[in-house]
Amino acid sequence: MHSEGISVSVSDGTPGTEAAIPGAPPAAPARGRGPVVAALMMGMALAALDGTIVSTAVPQIVGDLGGFAVFSWLFSGYLLAVTVTLPVYGKLSDTFGRKPVLVAGVIVFLTGSVLCAFAWNMAALIAFRIVQGLGGGALQGTVQTIAADLYPLKERPRIQAKLSTVWAVSAVAGPALGGLLATYADWRWIFLINVPVGAVALHLVVRHFTEPARPGPAVRPRVDWAGALCVFATGALLLTALVQGGVAWPWLSAPSLALLAGSAALAALTVYVERRAAEPVIPGWVWRRRTIAAVNLALGGLGLLMVAPTVFLPTYAQSVLGLNPTAAGFVLSVMTLSWPLSAALSSRVYTRIGFRNTAITGISLAALILLAFPLLPFPGRAWQPALLMLLLGGALGLFQLPLIVGVQSTVGWSERGTTTASVLFCRQVGQSVGAALFGAVANTTLAARLGHAPMPGLPGDLDSVSHALRHPADLTGDAADYLRRAVASAVDHVYLGAAAAAALSLLVLLFLAPRRFPVLTEQSEE
Repeated sequence: MHSEGISVSVSDGTPGTEAAIPGAPPAAPARGRGPVVAALMMGMALAALDGTIVSTAVPQIVGDLGGFAVFSWLFSGYLLAVTVTLPVYGKLSDTFGRKPVLVAGVIVFLTGSVLCAFAWNMAALIAFRIVQGLGGGALQGTVQTIAADLYPLKERPRIQAKLSTVWAVSAVAGPALGGLLATYADWRWIFLINVPVGAVALHLVVRHFTEPARPGPAVRPRVDWAGALCVFATGALLLTALVQGGVAWPWLSAPSLALLAGSAALAALTVYVERRAAEPVIPGWVWRRRTIAAVNLALGGLGLLMVAPTVFLPTYAQSVLGLNPTAAGFVLSVMTLSWPLSAALSSRVYTRIGFRNTAITGISLAALILLAFPLLPFPGRAWQPALLMLLLGGALGLFQLPLIVGVQSTVGWSERGTTTASVLFCRQVGQSVGAALFGAVANTTLAARLGHAPMPGLPGDLDSVSHALRHPADLTGDAADYLRRAVASAVDHVYLGAAAAAALSLLVLLFLAPRRFPVLTEQSEE
């Protein structure tokens, strides 16, 4: 079952109780890890900042380049490229090693950043954002994999907590930094600022990161390029359908149906190609092993539920509570403060009760917190949703980190890149599905409320309603109050859907995940 001649012990995740892996690459000595960890954190910062720093500069970008009708592809194109390349980079890192994949990813990302800075129109900027995403996929997956390689199980929460902190700081600082650069410098510096950070990270990786020799005889690696192309094409069509459906065209229109049918046909072709490949990009064991399959599905549920706070809470804070964008961002950002703190402390829990039970505790609490959101008073105070987000971050830190650490600890070096990439891929796909699904829920709820409005002339979709509430001069007091209640009802339904996604993750852990993760422990040189 395992390709490295590994001796396996079944464990609940308690450090010190697992069997060693004779002949597996040892964890890096603590004295040599500092520069590499710094490089990993900078690489993660590049990927994390890029998702938030662009958002506040959109007005300046559109004002300079035009293309308002398609500017959403600045985000969708990047997300698509990151998501569909994750499995490919995971397999390549298991085949050729982490270092060449990470170095190539940084170079591609920086190349895309420079090209973005010199874009001459919106089409060029979108194309260069996709180039950035091709490098971002390597950054996200490979950084997480190297973090697991560097640290033995006892110490793995330390590096994961640091990476979680990078994401938290980026979520808070990204929009502010993007706004400052766009206002006082030029939006092109949003992309150029990546160059010095990426250059330092690249230098540290090249100079200080040396991978230990892998066990087994040297054989010429075989790359499943046909499978990689099929995975890329399938993901591209599916994500395009999910991102654009209900936005650029109706869900039941010819473009949506054609994209969904095409992605289904390509998915069947991908399965056919991968089952016959000698070294498939997405090996069958990813779904045949209960632990990996359960974690993939559970974290896919996490991607689903995260759409509620990250996409719809800012709209709720501005449209219902009447907060300005900065205050609305603070309501969301408190979640990023409690998440890494909870993740850092989660090892104290899973060393006692195990990975599975810790994750079950976290997702159960998250479901209850999400269910509490519709019970908030109308219009309420800003501290009330902020408190719920603070608690939600703590619950999700307790849920996500034990699953990532646990599943990485059940595989050897030669399978860890593929395993980590599959987890991140499922979470990204879950987020894309959630954006499409909950967007439809919100707009359906809003349309039903506006269809029974006691006054005529009200806007008919979520974007138009939010815009009207930010510019209320043409609204009567009763109309504005009715619109706020309609938005509150739509967001309440989204949070109920997010609670259902949390419940699905809980059911996966209860009925699919093994009670004890089959943990493997690497020998250390320390």
